[in-house]
Amino acid sequence: MSSNVLGTVQARISINNRRFSILFLLLTLALAGCGYHTATKGGSQIPNLNTLAVPAFINQTTSYKVEQTLASAVTKELLKRTNYKLIYHEDSSADATLRCTVTATSAGPLTYDPQTARASTMVLGVNMKVTLVARDGRVLYDNPTYTFRDQYQISRDVSSFFQEESPALERVARDFARALVSDMLEAF
Repeated sequence: MSSNVLGTVQARISINNRRFSILFLLLTLALAGCGYHTATKGGSQIPNLNTLAVPAFINQTTSYKVEQTLASAVTKELLKRTNYKLIYHEDSSADATLRCTVTATSAGPLTYDPQTARASTMVLGVNMKVTLVARDGRVLYDNPTYTFRDQYQISRDVSSFFQEESPALERVARDFARALVSDMLEAF
């Protein structure tokens, strides 16, 4: 009799495991079909946008050419991830205009060398304000508080000194460009 009970219990467990497996599979398939998607070069979710004016970025800081580095990274990212025809100046015939203003830059010590009491790691910060405006004046996308940071090491040896701030700015620009284009494409 105990073998009959054991067989019945095993059969019920087996049926429950199959039901659980089927339920899990159905739930997984249902969740896979909804929710998040990535914006790709094939199609933007910004309505009726074929041409995009990207005039020179504005620099409200004392940092030399920071706006040019950021603009270059953004245009490269737009060319890579969208099919927009880019116009590199103000143009009223463009479907939309992307305006960016660099509002602040900063560089400050993050860590210090205990032997020399000099900074050994610095943090570079860049703040931007971005607006995407349609030809008819509607604001399609707006973010007044973009902030990106990157850290870099300061060389101890003067003979092998390499200015690391420029590569840090390049990294910040790439990160900003990726985030901006993703935000623009996924805002709709």
